[in-house]
Amino acid sequence: MARVKFIILAGFAAIAAVIPAVSAAQHLAGPRPTGGVPAPVVLDTRGQFQDKFARVGDDVFISGQPTERALRDLRAQGVTTVVNLRTPEEMSTRVPFDEAALIKNLGIEYVYIPVRGNAEFPYSPAALKSFATAMSGAKGKVLLHCTIAWRASHMWAAYLIEYRGVPPATALQQARMINLMDDMRMDGDTQPVEGFLGRNLPEVGHGKR
Repeated sequence: MARVKFIILAGFAAIAAVIPAVSAAQHLAGPRPTGGVPAPVVLDTRGQFQDKFARVGDDVFISGQPTERALRDLRAQGVTTVVNLRTPEEMSTRVPFDEAALIKNLGIEYVYIPVRGNAEFPYSPAALKSFATAMSGAKGKVLLHCTIAWRASHMWAAYLIEYRGVPPATALQQARMINLMDDMRMDGDTQPVEGFLGRNLPEVGHGKR
């Protein structure tokens, strides 16, 4: 009897150990995101991402330019959508492989939203809306990238504020953990996050002009 009681208690303990892990899941992509938005976890670039590589929750990665190997590895980890913020000129002159073709061959959805802060590729609410649409339509994990995760950090902060209801101060602080750099650099008279939102943010820093 004592042995049976021990087995039952052990079974409950095993279930209890699993339940917190399940309830703590943070799925941010797809039509039904679960829970709040956790702070990003900075990961080792492993020589596969330029400058920065971070994970947010269970299904969002934010990084600098990925290598071919990085994209293949992320596909194996369940990434089904890649959002690229770099301009065509950057991709053709600074990336030694055809990212769009590789992603297509891997069966990943490629969402191209080039932004640069100029008239041709502005930081705009339309660009932010395109990213939000990619997030809600994702069928798996998402990679958001630019060159060094600077533009990506600003896009992420704007998305959190506009589409996830995260207070600006919190969203900016989380983006600073990736590569927001609002105390060091900006484009023109506003920060990219302000361009994506279409309004000024008193909480954001304004670095070197």
